[in-house]
Amino acid sequence: MRAVVQHTFGGPDVLRVAEVPRPVPLPTEVLVRVRAAGINPVDWKTRSGGGMAQVLGEPPFTLGWDVSGVVEEVGFGVTTLKPGDEVYGMPWFPRAAGGYAEYVTAPARQFARKPRSISHEQAAAVPLAALTAWQALVDTADVRPGRRVLVHAAAGGVGHFAVQFAKHLGAHVTGTASSPRHEWLTALGADELIDYSAARFEDVTKDIDVVIDLVGDGHDNTSTRSLDVLSPGGLIVAIPAGVSPELHEAARSRGLRTSAFLVEPDSPALTRIAGLIDAGEVSVEVEEVFPLEQAAQAHARGENDRTRGKLVLGVAS
Repeated sequence: MRAVVQHTFGGPDVLRVAEVPRPVPLPTEVLVRVRAAGINPVDWKTRSGGGMAQVLGEPPFTLGWDVSGVVEEVGFGVTTLKPGDEVYGMPWFPRAAGGYAEYVTAPARQFARKPRSISHEQAAAVPLAALTAWQALVDTADVRPGRRVLVHAAAGGVGHFAVQFAKHLGAHVTGTASSPRHEWLTALGADELIDYSAARFEDVTKDIDVVIDLVGDGHDNTSTRSLDVLSPGGLIVAIPAGVSPELHEAARSRGLRTSAFLVEPDSPALTRIAGLIDAGEVSVEVEEVFPLEQAAQAHARGENDRTRGKLVLGVAS
């Protein structure tokens, strides 16, 4: 089968399509013929030696965790899926899943049935980003109706799901994004939007219960500045770089809470998300689909541009 393989850490040009053996499902696993694979910031960070590189180890390896496709074969003991089922998932994360390939194998219960109303390319854009937003808001922050949520980088892959999920949960949603994205984010459910290039968010919003920080202190001290907008007892969920000792202590001294976060495979949540998508309550934004052979170009685009939603690799059947 074809797969995108890298033999060294480096820039996008280390990504090359190669012929590799097709995997065989073990008991409780399924073999999925991949129709599309989502691209996430953790992918290009790992490619260059950051991200999950310590988990994957030294190259060679194949990147990619988001997949949408069709079950081709089931291993012994699988009762939840059968050949021909359309599925999507984020298998194995943070271990290697090899999603940039024509086939993947993983435990059947790390997949869910694909939303019926969207294409494989759209479905492949969902798992990692949507699960990050869902688990942060629902499981970590326990967002309830009436809570005030601030989403940094609201127009990105995780951000545009966080806006929609927070609204679905009954929250008042504020987002930071460039002004050309405001009309779109308002349509997704954002109540207030702040153009980060025109105003300091801490100067124009306050009384926030939960900050979903998708930027981090590496960009203009966004995490630390977010403490200024939190209500007493408020929570910041710091996703890109986690919670530094300095951030934790600054929050604790002011009666605020912090939480580091890393997404996990979650089939039940994917099933709930698929239901929201099929009900028309959540939309999926894909900015561009690249063929598998253009994985390097897709990475370059993701690293250098502020995308609206997600980038995806299409895998020809």
